[in-house]
Formats: sequence, structure tokens, C-alpha cells
Amino acid sequence: MAGHSKWANIQHRKGRVDAQRGKMWSKLSKAIIVSAKMGGGDPSLNIRLRKAIDDAKAVSMPKDNIERAIKRGTGELEGDAVEEVLYEGYGPGGVAVMCLAMTDNRNRTAPELRTMFGKFGGELGKTGCVSYLFERKGIFVFGEGADEEKVTELALENGADDVEVDEDGKVQVTCSPEAFSDLEVAFDEAKMETEVSEVTQIASTNVDLDESVSGKVLALLEALDDHDDIQTVSTNANFPSESVSE
Repeated sequence: MAGHSKWANIQHRKGRVDAQRGKMWSKLSKAIIVSAKMGGGDPSLNIRLRKAIDDAKAVSMPKDNIERAIKRGTGELEGDAVEEVLYEGYGPGGVAVMCLAMTDNRNRTAPELRTMFGKFGGELGKTGCVSYLFERKGIFVFGEGADEEKVTELALENGADDVEVDEDGKVQVTCSPEAFSDLEVAFDEAKMETEVSEVTQIASTNVDLDESVSGKVLALLEALDDHDDIQTVSTNANFPSESVSE
């Protein structure tokens, strides 16, 4: 168990899901398309697709939109091919940034991200420039008041690597990508709701930022997170607590 929050360094802006509903629906449609393309259109057999559908339902995405996205992924409906691409770069202060994108046009997405990195004092890098600083991990976050003992028991029984409690009382479970589905099923069957559950990139080491740099890094991450093609943004920046809470 640990007493600090790694989650704040992965995606510190979860919670503004409904701010731009149309944009969110577009992102979720792409996630459904890619999931169906990779694992088939039956959510009972495709855990990733089921997760994408659940995320879409959580923000009131219409059923018709969900069904169309599934059919596009399986090839039943025509449409531009959507693919998953990992972009890497550096932010202000030399912090590492990784962006998981789902795009139907790499020739559009890469230049847009390059411009965005440059605008905020960073630089889009080549494949592999920062990925060695991250590990692909599954993560579950349970809100304040969660039954820590029960979460820990289920986590360890189903292949989790670690369980942590942060300063706000949130319980965080990390696991290998291979163990993610088993844990998701176990928590679901136990009717334990998560604030976050996804496979993402977690930094193996973090860079401490001072106030003067943290604001610039936050501005870049916010802009990237708002881009239509970006699904998740990860960084090894360790923000001052005041910056994360804003």
C-alpha cells in the first residue's frame, strides 16, 4: 500500500466528461469502432467493446449512435477506417507526454498535434522517444469511502499488481493489461463501481515540477485532452498539489 496518488500524474482532469457532449460522443464512437474492429461486435465476448459501450451509455450517448459505431467497426457499415495510434513528445520542462489517439487520418492528426505541442512550449517526438519511460497498465480507481479491504481482497485474488490509497481516501488498483478483464469482471460481479477503469500508460519515474512550469504543462495537457482524436493523455510530470486540484 502507498500513501500517494499516481493517478494524478496520469489523467488529472477526469470529471469534465459532460462539458462538451458532442465531442465526447465522437471520441467514444471511435473507441467503439476500434474495439469492434479488433475483437468483434459482440460485447459479451469482447470485454474492450463492452467497456467502450458502458462509457458511451454513461454520458447518455444514443443507442443508435452506439449501434452504428459497432457496425462500422465490424464492416457492416461503410466509413473511413479508424485506427489506434500512440503519439509521443515532450512538454515544457522536458516532461514526457504520451497521447493515445484514434484517428481516420494520420496525415491530419500528426501535424495538428505537432502544432499544438509547439504552441505550448513542447515538441512532438518520434516513436519510442519517451515510451521507455512508461509501462502499459490497467488501472481502477474507487471513490472516497470505498471498502478498502474488499477491494484489496478481490484485487489480489484476480491478478492485481498493487493496491494504493491516496490522500483523499481513493483506492487505486493497478494490474497488467492481461489481468484487466478478469479484474473488471470481478469488480462488476461484486457490484463495486469505479470512478475510472482503463488500460493506460503509467510513468515508471516522475519529474517534479515547480509552479512556473506546471501551469504550462497543464495548459498543454488540457489542449491535447480536448483534441477530437485524443482518447487519453499520460505524462511523467509530478504536479504541485495546488495545480492538480484546479
